[in-house]
Amino acid sequence: MDLKEVVSNLESWAPTSLAEKWDNVGLLVEPSGQHNVRSILLTNDLTEKVLQEAIEKRANMIISYHPPIFVPLKRLTSKSFKERIIVKAIEERIAIYSPHTAFDAVFGGVNDWLAKGLGRGSVDPITYSMEACVKGCDYNVTAIAPSTEAAEKINSQINSLGGIGSNSIGKTERFGDPALPKIVTHCSGDTLSAVMQILQSYTIYYLEIYQLAKKPIPGTGSGRLCTLDTPVTLPDIIHRIKKHLQLPHLRVAYAPSKAKDTLLSTVALCAGSGASVLQGVAADVYLTGEMSHHEVLEAVSRGVHVILCEHSNTERGFLVPFRQQLYNMLSGQVQVMVSETDADPLLVV
Repeated sequence: MDLKEVVSNLESWAPTSLAEKWDNVGLLVEPSGQHNVRSILLTNDLTEKVLQEAIEKRANMIISYHPPIFVPLKRLTSKSFKERIIVKAIEERIAIYSPHTAFDAVFGGVNDWLAKGLGRGSVDPITYSMEACVKGCDYNVTAIAPSTEAAEKINSQINSLGGIGSNSIGKTERFGDPALPKIVTHCSGDTLSAVMQILQSYTIYYLEIYQLAKKPIPGTGSGRLCTLDTPVTLPDIIHRIKKHLQLPHLRVAYAPSKAKDTLLSTVALCAGSGASVLQGVAADVYLTGEMSHHEVLEAVSRGVHVILCEHSNTERGFLVPFRQQLYNMLSGQVQVMVSETDADPLLVV
């Protein structure tokens, strides 16, 4: 399957627009010319060991949850492991794609997989992802032109721009003339200035600009707030998460104001490093990969138990069910494997 088609399938399920603004997601390494993807290796982190595994398994595409290129690379040498990975991938003609926080936010993604470990209950994003009411458009521009001829010229020029959702000519009875043409344009923020330049080159009787409202995308966004159907104790929650993540140990900070046998019903969670997402959220328990010492102290002082599983342990397990999902998305035309060498770098000894 052509690389572009694989990427299109990935982004139709989890658009990169869902990722956090600071993130670096999407296709990061694209081999030159046409690239037919035969085999994909899924990994949470792209290490040199994982890259060697991909080469040995003859995978010619890697989907790495964490982006191997995050901060800008000023050179490609053999001095750092990330530079060596990118150079070797290019030499071996291996494409690299990273979804990261787009997979966190999407309905059915990493955070929803993590939430399944808690048992039956309702699951909602802590902060919803938003989308424009008119796809790809941020602004509505309404203008009244002096004549139909002028309106048609304006309309033609605006249509030649990118970032236009819709552009139409109607009629208005403003100024008592029912034949006076009204132009209504929906455009992106990047295109707004170009639309204004076109309009300002004509005599316009009336101009109105307003920002289009955005609506939440159902089930999609940062973190998850889980309300259990049946309240349970903290030891019960710990046991469920250990089983779900297949971990023998977790780190736990107990809120001193709550007894260990208190029944709990709400868990706020965020895969990876979730302190910024969880901060201030009203819940009985915070579940994430890692938080700083002082962030944990702040949470327990407010009566919130904290469960830490190490960063990638809250993410990696998602790749197992996603392997079959991706195989089906690609109509069984591409082999999909989960890395056997990828693992959290931290061990409890």
